[in-house]
Amino acid sequence: MATINANMAGTVIDVLVKPGDTVSEGMDVVCIESMKMQMFIPAEGEGKVKEIKVGAGDFVNEGDTLIVLE
Repeated sequence: MATINANMAGTVIDVLVKPGDTVSEGMDVVCIESMKMQMFIPAEGEGKVKEIKVGAGDFVNEGDTLIVLE
């Protein structure tokens, strides 16, 4: 099981995948706003989305788990 983690602190603007979706390496999965800049978080590998741990409007810290992959 793999996870996709936040690489910076910020507010989740949008989650671009849903449970059951298949993601590939480099695919944008979450958009986070930090210091008035929107940054997209890419998947670091391939897998199927098992669980989404965040939603739009949630504040996350660097290292927090955003998505769990099977």
